[in-house]
Amino acid sequence: MRKLPQTPISRRGFLAGSAATGALIALHPYSARAAANQAHLRIMETTDLHVHVFPYDYYADKPVDTVGLSRTASIIESIRAEATNTLLVDNGDFLQGNPLGDYIAYERGMKDGDMHPVITAMNTLGYDAGTIGNHEFNYGLGFLEKSAAGANFPIVLANIAKKQGANPRDDETLFKPYVILDREITDGAGTTHPIRVGIIGFTPPQVMNWDRKHLEGNVEARDIVTTAEAWVPQMKEDGAEIIIALSHSGIGAARHEDGMENASVPLAAVDGIDALMTGHSHLVFPSADYDGQEAIDLSAGTIHGKPAVMGGFWGSHMGLIDLLLERDGNAWKVVSTSSEARPIYERGEDRKVTALVEDDAEVLDSIRPEHEATLDYVRRAVGETSAPLYSYFALVADDPSVQIVSIAQSWYIEQMMQGTEHEGLPILSAAAPFKAGGRGGPEYYTDVPAGPVAIKNVADLYLYPNTVRAVKVTGAQVKGWLERSAGMFNQIEPGATDAPLLNPDFPSYNFDVIDGVTYQIDLSQPAMFDREGNVVNEGTNRIVNLAYEGKPIDPAAEFIIATNNYRASGGGSFPGTGDTIVFEAPDTNRDVIVRYIVEQGTINPSADDNWSFAPMEGTTVLFETGPKARDYMESVALDIEDAGDNADGYAQFRIKL
Repeated sequence: MRKLPQTPISRRGFLAGSAATGALIALHPYSARAAANQAHLRIMETTDLHVHVFPYDYYADKPVDTVGLSRTASIIESIRAEATNTLLVDNGDFLQGNPLGDYIAYERGMKDGDMHPVITAMNTLGYDAGTIGNHEFNYGLGFLEKSAAGANFPIVLANIAKKQGANPRDDETLFKPYVILDREITDGAGTTHPIRVGIIGFTPPQVMNWDRKHLEGNVEARDIVTTAEAWVPQMKEDGAEIIIALSHSGIGAARHEDGMENASVPLAAVDGIDALMTGHSHLVFPSADYDGQEAIDLSAGTIHGKPAVMGGFWGSHMGLIDLLLERDGNAWKVVSTSSEARPIYERGEDRKVTALVEDDAEVLDSIRPEHEATLDYVRRAVGETSAPLYSYFALVADDPSVQIVSIAQSWYIEQMMQGTEHEGLPILSAAAPFKAGGRGGPEYYTDVPAGPVAIKNVADLYLYPNTVRAVKVTGAQVKGWLERSAGMFNQIEPGATDAPLLNPDFPSYNFDVIDGVTYQIDLSQPAMFDREGNVVNEGTNRIVNLAYEGKPIDPAAEFIIATNNYRASGGGSFPGTGDTIVFEAPDTNRDVIVRYIVEQGTINPSADDNWSFAPMEGTTVLFETGPKARDYMESVALDIEDAGDNADGYAQFRIKL
């Protein structure tokens, strides 16, 4: 195990005030009151940056105040100045997630010795350690390894191995499973002491499904908690006095199950872990999002009594864990903790965003050439659209932004099936709206006017660099797939007035519309599946009048469904996925959409209205969407009327079922 040279733990810290403003900065109580045998250690976390270094929305092609490591970085010095000793870590998902990441991966490339811009920005800030998120694998292992090689800080990951042994400690891991940082720490009396801080990292084992194309046969994944139980004692044996877990895993169920995606709660219970940095879920901890969950104390910011934090996403927050350490003989132990996630902006009651910080000019300058190249990359026109592409009504009616994705996927898979044993089988296509409001806010929708279509518009239609896949399913599985999608909606009582339509716990990316069949959704029926994909109402039939070529679908008939690698591999737990893949494309869904637009020259994305809600006489529901939806409401095949705006800035529409 390589040990870093012994250096002061607060390398860029200071106590007098802000270098930029000269303002005095109040010390955290742990620093202000630490005794001679005590020391304050602050651990600062970024997580789920997804290549957001500049405060810029490349899809909308405009600056924004809600994202960007450059914004988070601007408060690092003042946050460091509040504490006598600090560490800065990243919790994964930094390489993929916006057009800057795609530009580097697909256009510029990563040769040996090249620097990835997000790594350049992180080096500029002096990170102490980082781990690997699930999206780091999206561009392949070679790209990941070349990108990570430029980091001036150790990257650790314990549960992904090139070759597994009899137990985790015998694995040949892809990255070092952990590192022990040899540092010096200053106590309350101003005396420095050595301290050994262990850092270990974890990522969801589901990467083996989500990026099977890149990973199958090359690496293997282990359960997060089982891996931690093996490695943490080893870290103690190697002399780690304090152990910090970088868990690119959400805060989910308290009971451990093998292979959990969101395993941070049982991970916190592992003996020897002192602090837990979490992520992956794009939420904030501590916050009301986790109120009432088992093993969580929101007021203390702890999970199983261990301090934990989740710093939002895209640089929206800096996660902070403060540890008051005390000398126990010749070692340090934790005696008190606190946690917070500090935001870079605030949203007022009128939904207006106010920036709370400015940019770190050094971070911006470090990757400005790549930023400018990305702007050129996303502004290139690839074709024309004869009608606007928008997603404002994608959750309540057949939608042009989803339609064009489905059309392009079908076009591609039809070609790929030629000459195979599956040639001649009916081809359907499943696609979901990615930009449909939700946590993204009332402006988080696709809106491409008629006219030229640029790469930035295609990225706006399809946010993720998924690859195309095809699955072979039965008619019964087609119905089950649609029943799973129909969990998007609340059950509606016949005769109800203005009942809320959408289930807020159901993510829009799991609302698949299947093109090539026709069907209706009966909202009077309960959902067949819960949020996780478990059957809870086996006999329900929300999907009615399901037909192919005008005839009721045969449950035994075979179909090919064009979709993406996430869904085909079991993401979202849809019937007909996981073990039904018959074709794995080398091309991304975005590339296929671009190719289709280029070949067609001019596309007609008008929705064909192949699905609708089953009529419910005398019943109305309320649906929330972006205010700009009013520009398109006349073109939607619904009995719909404007119902004003709500307190969160969304437009409300009344739908008569």
